[in-house]
Amino acid sequence: MPPISMFYGIIIYMYFIDNKKHSQPHIHARYQGDEVIVSIPEGDILEGSIPIAKMKLLQAWVEIRKEELMADWELAVSGEQPYKIEPLR
Repeated sequence: MPPISMFYGIIIYMYFIDNKKHSQPHIHARYQGDEVIVSIPEGDILEGSIPIAKMKLLQAWVEIRKEELMADWELAVSGEQPYKIEPLR
């Protein structure tokens, strides 16, 4: 799955039909060798971790982009390609 956004070394993914384990809307974020799964639109950690400074940036981005993320979630769970979302600048 190609990333939907990248900023400050954080790569954001949303997988197709990924609502089995975590039934609520969420994204996967990778930073170096770490991965975290974060709920949309709350920004809560569902699983994993990344460094706290990067987590704060990720949560700020989720707050700013929550409407776009929710629209992408609807596409992804339907098996469609989610759109790219502007990075945090």
